[in-house]
Amino acid sequence: MAKHLAIDLGASSGRAVIGWEENGEIKTEEIHRFTNDPVTVGDTMYWDVLRLFHEIKQSIIKAKKYPDLESIGIDTWGVDFGLVGADGRLLENPVHYRDKRTKGMARKCADDISLEELYKLTGIQIMDINTVFQLRSLADQRPQLLDRTAKILMMPDLLSYFLSDRVYTELSMASTTQMLDAVTNQWSADVLNKMNIPPRLLPMVIMPGTVVGELRPEICKELGVKPLKVVAVCGHDTQCAMAAAEPASGEDFAFLSCGTWCLLGTQLEKPVLSDQSLLMAFTNEKGYGGKTSYLKNLTGLWLIQESRRYWAKNGREYSFADMETMAREAQPKRFLIDTDDPSLAAPGDLPNRIALLCQMRGQGKPADDGEIIRCIYDSLAAKFAKTLAELESCTGKTFEKLIIVGGGTKDSLLCELIAEASGKQVVKGSSEATALGNIKIQINALKENKANA
Repeated sequence: MAKHLAIDLGASSGRAVIGWEENGEIKTEEIHRFTNDPVTVGDTMYWDVLRLFHEIKQSIIKAKKYPDLESIGIDTWGVDFGLVGADGRLLENPVHYRDKRTKGMARKCADDISLEELYKLTGIQIMDINTVFQLRSLADQRPQLLDRTAKILMMPDLLSYFLSDRVYTELSMASTTQMLDAVTNQWSADVLNKMNIPPRLLPMVIMPGTVVGELRPEICKELGVKPLKVVAVCGHDTQCAMAAAEPASGEDFAFLSCGTWCLLGTQLEKPVLSDQSLLMAFTNEKGYGGKTSYLKNLTGLWLIQESRRYWAKNGREYSFADMETMAREAQPKRFLIDTDDPSLAAPGDLPNRIALLCQMRGQGKPADDGEIIRCIYDSLAAKFAKTLAELESCTGKTFEKLIIVGGGTKDSLLCELIAEASGKQVVKGSSEATALGNIKIQINALKENKANA
C-alpha cells in the first residue's frame, strides 16, 4: 500500500505525517514534530531555514520504516521566500514576515501603483507583509542583493528545491505574493514593472499536484533512501487544508482555518475584485484544481501562543488546557479589542499591549492573566463573526454552517464562542486538515502520473 510523506510547516512548529489511502479514506500517522523558531541577528528577524531542512531530513529518515513510501510534499505559511544565486546557492537566510523592514511599505508604494489598481490586478488583500512589498523593500534598500539573485523561491518551493534541484513557483504560493494576475494565473507584468521587480527573478508558475522530480542522488545516498517522488502540493498550508475540508457534496460552505493565523472564507469558481471586496480586505488565493479561495487573513492563535511564551519567560508556565480553564473562569465579554491591531503584530510583551488596548477603549485594565486570555478568546470570536457577515455581503451567499479546521478545533471554548457570536452551526473538521490535504494531493498526483505514463 503506497505511503506518502507530508511535511507541514507552520509559523511556530512543523511536523511530518505519513499518509495512505485505505478503503477510500486517507489514514495518517505523525512521525516527527519540531518547533519553528525565528532567529534575530542584529535588527533582522530570520527563518532558520537550514534547521528546517535538517528536520525534513530527519523526517525522511524516520519514514524509512515504510518500504512502500513513494513521495514527499511540503506546505508552509505564505509570502516568505529565499534568494538563490546564479551558482544555485542560497544567498542568505529568508527574512521573517514579522520583520520590520516592510512596515508602512504598502503606503509608500501607493505613488507607484495605487492600492486599488494593485487589488484589481491581483485580488490579494493589501498587507505590508506581502511578498511584493518585501521585494520592493529590497529593491529600495539592498538593490545589490537583488542584482546577485538568479531566482526567488517561495518557502515550500525553496525546500523542495533543496530536495529535488527543481526550480518553480507553485500556484497557491504565487498567489500569496501579490504579483500574480488574478485572471490569467501568470505573473503580472504591470505589477512587476511599477514595483521595480525584475521579471527574470520569478520562476515558471506550475499547478498544484505536479510531480516535479525526485530526491537528489546525494540526498538519497546521505539518508540511505530510494529516490522518492517530489510533488508540488498546494505550497500554502491554507490551500492544503481547503483541499481536505471541501464537502464531497460540493455545497457552499464557509471555512475557518484556525492556527497561528486564521483564514476565514469560502471557495469560488472565480475571483471577486469589487470595490467592496477591496474595502473589506478580502483576498483571492488560488487553490487546488485552480479554484479561488476567497478569504480574509486574520490574526489567530498567535495571540495565545505569544502570550504563553511571554509568561513562561517570566516564570508563569501555563499549558494550553490551563489557559482555556482560566478563560472559562473569567467574566465573559468584559474586555474586547481589535485582534488585528498593528500593535499586536510583533513578538514580545503582548499581554501588556492587550491591557493597554483595553484601557484605551475605556474598559479598564484586566486584573490578571485569566482576564487577558478571556479578552483574546472573546475578541477572536467577535472578529470571526464580523468577518463572516462581511463574507456573506461580498459574495451574496448565506452560509448556514462554518467548518473549522486546524489546531483551533481542539479548543472547545473558542469553538463555542464562535458559534455564539456568529449564530452559525460550527462544524469541527480535522485538526490534521493541512496534512490530509497535502497527502490527498500527492495521492492524486501519482495516480495521474501513472495514468499518463
